[in-house]
Amino acid sequence: MSTADAIRHEVDATTIPGLLRRNARRYPEHPALTSGIDADVSTWTWSRLRAEVAALTKGLSALGLRSGERMLIAMSRRREHWVADLAAIHLGALPCTTYDTLSTEQIRFIARHSAAALIVLEDAEQLGRWRPVLHELPGLRAIVVLDPTGTPSSDPLFVSYAELRGAAGVDAAFEDLTDAATPEQPLTVVYTSGTTGEPKGVVLSHRNVIHESTMQDHLIPVPDHPRSVSYLPLAHIAERVLEIYMPICNAGHVTLCPDQSQLLPTLIAVRPHGFFGVPRVWEKLADGLSARLGTLDGDAAAAVQSAREAALEVFRLRSADEEVPADLLTRYDELDQAVLRPIRAAIGLDECHRAVSGAAPIPTSVLEFLAGLGLVVYEVWGLSETTGAATVSTPEAFALGSVGRPAPGVEVSVAPDGELLVRGPVVFPGYLDADGGIEPATDAEGWLATGDIGVVDERGMVTITDRKKDLIITAGGKNIAPSGIESLLRAHPLVAHAVAIGDRRRYVTALLVLDEDGAPAWAKARGLDITDLAELALHPLVRAELDELVARTNAHLARVEQVKEHRVIAGPWTAESGELTPKLSLRRAVIHDTYADLIDEMYR
Repeated sequence: MSTADAIRHEVDATTIPGLLRRNARRYPEHPALTSGIDADVSTWTWSRLRAEVAALTKGLSALGLRSGERMLIAMSRRREHWVADLAAIHLGALPCTTYDTLSTEQIRFIARHSAAALIVLEDAEQLGRWRPVLHELPGLRAIVVLDPTGTPSSDPLFVSYAELRGAAGVDAAFEDLTDAATPEQPLTVVYTSGTTGEPKGVVLSHRNVIHESTMQDHLIPVPDHPRSVSYLPLAHIAERVLEIYMPICNAGHVTLCPDQSQLLPTLIAVRPHGFFGVPRVWEKLADGLSARLGTLDGDAAAAVQSAREAALEVFRLRSADEEVPADLLTRYDELDQAVLRPIRAAIGLDECHRAVSGAAPIPTSVLEFLAGLGLVVYEVWGLSETTGAATVSTPEAFALGSVGRPAPGVEVSVAPDGELLVRGPVVFPGYLDADGGIEPATDAEGWLATGDIGVVDERGMVTITDRKKDLIITAGGKNIAPSGIESLLRAHPLVAHAVAIGDRRRYVTALLVLDEDGAPAWAKARGLDITDLAELALHPLVRAELDELVARTNAHLARVEQVKEHRVIAGPWTAESGELTPKLSLRRAVIHDTYADLIDEMYR
């Protein structure tokens, strides 16, 4: 039986409510959700989690939430978020988590477009962000607030979570709801980041998310009941799959990290078996490890260097699909255990079997640095519309700069203009219409146009070259992929973000944004007692270093791709300031508008 057939057989007829019941019955005392890593740590077992879901399901049903209706959740990573999400699913409603960084206008758009019947808010802070739009929603029946101090007592529209929650326990009615779910039934709505226009509501089914979760475990196995850390927004498709649906599929154990500043101590405490990071997360981990290694000297430095060389040689051979000599593999295994594993333990990833990067291109220099420490980070590619990963890199099949092969059961094709098309069980049913219907986005043969430009090599490895809408077409008619240029520029610790510019222009230019952590550290290492980013952006040493970076980058580029002018921006850029999406992708239109004068200056 092929891997695709095995996954299809395993997924067939399963649903998220059914798997939650299986976990509660088969693994009643196994940990499901843990909050905290210190003396206040608290864990819910699978049986406790299902009982809490059953209790809230009764309350939501009493509010009239019905199958097919939408429920919005604005809450941080806490156990009640999982409970609210799963309770809505049991009623056949579609839960949707919103990003904390949404502006009032973005909140208004999603609230109106989703026609949400219920909204679940965490506290007074969330209420303050949502209040301007709440009474503009004619279909809204109730607003559930978790923190009782944030529940306005005088407004009948508001309901306390504690009052809504019924008695914990599973009864026959809840079992009937579990049995009623079907694999093709819509499960959730994930709104896209809106980098090129208004967000779209991506509807996913039970089959979509269970296939995606199951195939990951088949491709890169992890121990039974794997440990993981939830730290990204649950509005992000990767976090939703990896920290809600996948742990239900494999009865895993999720530790919640509500504050991303606590990610490192959480990783060290949990030692997860799998970890997903967007490129910026991996870059920061690499910078931290690089700084730590820079303090070594003498025999310790020599031992680490020898181990890194062996690890990198093994990585490069495997990346090129070449055989690793037995003596090299033996030496690497010995050095890895003695030298490199303790270094990985310093960031809590010494037991990580599945390290993954996605959502944006990651500099190959970062991948090679981490691989030299025995931490091989596998790139994946996909969209919300493909339930996350459509292609996956694995220990048996990966290549530096590639996003792997199509996942089992998934087909990838290249259109005549280079756009990648995807077909298979992870492709979504369609976009949510404002009237509650679902509008398919595939063609008559089931192919989804992804908007990404890429190539497939003779090994079946897929490489993404750029977003179709991001391609630069110069005044001379040359097509240029900006992400390749930006990846090279971003590999320097001074640079947090790089934007290549040149559409309908005579040549390529770039904006370089200083890294709020890396730039002060770089300056300190060179005897500069400066931490202010604005001051650093003007300093001659920083300017000279970035001039040299651009020159080195140009040496790797074709003449038409080379950066002729660049400007340094202090930053930082964030989702709140508007230059980035909540998943840290560039909002190119916003950047072009905001820095229009600076950009024009580079073409005078």
